Formats: sequence, structure tokens, C-alpha cells
Amino acid sequence: MRWTTLSVVVLLAVAGCSGGESAVPGGAPPSAIDRLLAKAPVATAIPAGSAMARIKDRGELLIGGSLDAPLLSQQNPGTGELTGFDADLGKLLAKYIIGEPKTKLVTSTSETREPLLANGTVDVILQTYTITPQRAERVAFAGPYYSSGQAIAVRRGTTGIAKPADLAGRKVIAGANTPAIAAIKAAAPTAEIVEFGSDPECLTALRQGRGEAYVQDQALLIADAAQDGELEVVGEPFTTDPYGIGLKHGDEQFKQFVNDWLREIQKSGLWQDVWRDSIGTVVKGDPPTPPVIGSAQGS
Repeated sequence: MRWTTLSVVVLLAVAGCSGGESAVPGGAPPSAIDRLLAKAPVATAIPAGSAMARIKDRGELLIGGSLDAPLLSQQNPGTGELTGFDADLGKLLAKYIIGEPKTKLVTSTSETREPLLANGTVDVILQTYTITPQRAERVAFAGPYYSSGQAIAVRRGTTGIAKPADLAGRKVIAGANTPAIAAIKAAAPTAEIVEFGSDPECLTALRQGRGEAYVQDQALLIADAAQDGELEVVGEPFTTDPYGIGLKHGDEQFKQFVNDWLREIQKSGLWQDVWRDSIGTVVKGDPPTPPVIGSAQGS
């Protein structure tokens, strides 16, 4: 998917989930996610003994994700609610399984996602989790549910970096254990890669001049640039990165269930509505066409 990246002069107005106030006459108007949840589907059958049955019995979907990813999964400091594309999809999935949007977020990083799934700490990972054949040997992926790509960010005013080849011989920041590392090596083999554990750490390092550029998923970079006027996204994505919903390895039943749910919300337009209320507040134009389920190698 291609975005017009340099139209990032926006207000982040992604609404959070506001509980049940919308049903009170004269109360606060329903939030965007409340309106979507009101028409969100609920599964008609949950197989006994399945992962879905365990989640429904628990009454809560445990999600590995982020608290600090604008437009994707960010905690509202005032209400404590999570907002964004991934966060809202998590609420819709919880309603599909449980009948209510009951979720609990467990903060995860690129290094901890797979252990969290393997040991059962979380049920799913919803965190811009790029599907790769290597990762698919350790986790199952439903989806892809979104497609993005690696892009380049620099401190505003930086010159000489406009395309991947311009990274040659430079210090380039990347998140540890992310697709950015392989992308940099392929595009600019002589670049010196400096790794950090999270997106906020990478951004801090860029601001401090510990690297001349930062390579990351474009969805994250656009959201970052919308909040930080010193950050500039240059060029277009130079890879294609399909996002998947991470599940415990080997659970084909749960994978099929989540894929069926994804197809349903894509067909009904709920997926597109979630995009409009989150990423679409920054990226101009109509929602993109969702990727075909099972189309990514490893999904």
C-alpha cells in the first residue's frame, strides 16, 4: 500500500471507548468505537475445549500489544482507554468471542511477543506484527489484516537522505528483531545499524543524533511524525510488510476462527470504519483494500 506520507499536519482525534454513557439520555455522545461495537458481530458457535471457549469462560481477551503507538494502540492518559487501529480491532475480536469488548493489554516488545504466546500469557498479539516465514516457525499468524512497509524518517532539515540507497555508509537506527534490519542490509549494505528495543527508544536516539536516519514501519512513522514536528518521513515504503495477528503456534482451529472473523468485518465494512477512525485521521483518501487472508508467506 502506498500513502502520501508528507501530509502529516494533523490533529490526532482518535476517540477512546467510553463505556456505556452513550445510552444515557443527555449523556456524552457515543465514541467512534462504541458505534462500531454496537454493530459488531458475535460468533454464533464456540467449540467446546477450544482456545475461544477458554477466552469466553475467562471473560477477557488477553492481548499482547503497545501502550505508546499513536494511531495504532495508545493509552489515553485521561481515561486509561486504548485507542487506535490495533486496539479497536482487539475490542471487536473480544466482542466476537465473548459477546463483550472485554480486553486486557499486556505490554510486549519485539523480543517478548513469541514467549508471551508460547507460555499462554496472552491469547493474541496485535502489534504491527509482520508475517515472515521465519516467525511462522514459532507462531501462527491469522491474516494478514493490514499491509504497510519499511520507510525512512530523519530529523527535520536533514539533507542527503531521500531514498534507501542514501543510507549507505551512515548510522541507521532500527528496532531490534524487526524487519527493518534486513531491509536496511538489502538496500544499503554498508550502513551501520544501531539497534534499540522499542519505537520510543529509537525516536529518542534519532533526536539525540545517535543515528542519521530511522527505518521503521511506515504506519508507525507517520503516527510518530504527526506528534513530533521535528520528525520527517521521506520517500515511500521500500518493502511490503503484511501484518498478522499472532497466535500460539499450532492452533489451527483458533487461526481459522480469527480468519473467519477478519473476513466478516472486511465484508461488512467494519474493518474500513476502524481504519477511518484511526489511521484515516492522518492518511487522506479512502480506506485501502484489505489484504487477502492467507496471501502472505507464513500466514
